Amino acid sequence: MANVLATVDQRTKLVGENRLELLLFSINSTQLFAINVFKVKEVVKLPPLNAMPGSHPHIYGVANIRGISIPVIDLRSAIGFKSLPPDDDANMIITEYNRSVQGFLVGKVEHIINMTWSDIMPPPKTAGRNNYLTAITRIEHQGKSQLVSIIDVEKVLAEIIHYDIRLSEGVLDETLVHEMPGRKILIVDDSSTARRQVRETLSQLGIEIIEASDGLQALTLLQKWRDEGKQVSKELLMMITDAEMPEMDGYKLTSEVRGDKAMSDLYITLNTSLSGSFNHAMVEKVGCDKFISKFQPDLLVEVVQERLRQVINH
Repeated sequence: MANVLATVDQRTKLVGENRLELLLFSINSTQLFAINVFKVKEVVKLPPLNAMPGSHPHIYGVANIRGISIPVIDLRSAIGFKSLPPDDDANMIITEYNRSVQGFLVGKVEHIINMTWSDIMPPPKTAGRNNYLTAITRIEHQGKSQLVSIIDVEKVLAEIIHYDIRLSEGVLDETLVHEMPGRKILIVDDSSTARRQVRETLSQLGIEIIEASDGLQALTLLQKWRDEGKQVSKELLMMITDAEMPEMDGYKLTSEVRGDKAMSDLYITLNTSLSGSFNHAMVEKVGCDKFISKFQPDLLVEVVQERLRQVINH
């Protein structure tokens, strides 16, 4: 199974080219699910687990991987299916999201597929707000066309781990409080949970939040304002965008904005659950102004305040 991810470092080069690779797996006998390879650290056969009395019901146990204790989430039950005992096909996908490492108990791990973000579509609106998908796509699998559901891991984690939006004492600059009401920030993220976290954090400051669920939707909105004669950088204090999104990722969105003279000076912050120095390199490459790894309310507010000071003093 380690061979599945043997070239993961090379695969990160796809990010920024509006491409991604998905790790396909099953949690029941009929459906295929996926998560982005770039968030996967390792795939192993399900090891022996230790029980965690009093833990969240979706925590199946704790695995010890090379001396590190990793909580293992039963992905099947976490997204609403009936929990079943692991069988011989059971695997653990070890991931890193929002600066934390966790394992997901899944069934058979299939293989990795290379896609473009334009092939990835949002889930149908009729699926309702409470579904656990950020996107869907269709692939050829075992000689037939099959739907693949891409898991909203941030939603799964937010229902297990409490993310506190309260700000630490001293973070809020009282001299800026009166400057914040009426300022607008565009949040771009395919995860409704991630958008809510940012919205609830910044709404405490009186800032007006505009939301888009993917890069193309955001770019279309910005171009509409441009065509109406609005100065985008005056309309918005800043844009906060995720990296990975259907149809157009955050890197491509940033590149498109920077390439348009009418809005190239828009302040852009990349806010992503992807960790590591790679993102800092991509921020410089495509021209983002800041990078924040999710979810850090204090740092988010500090970045907004820093930008507000620049606007006021300009």
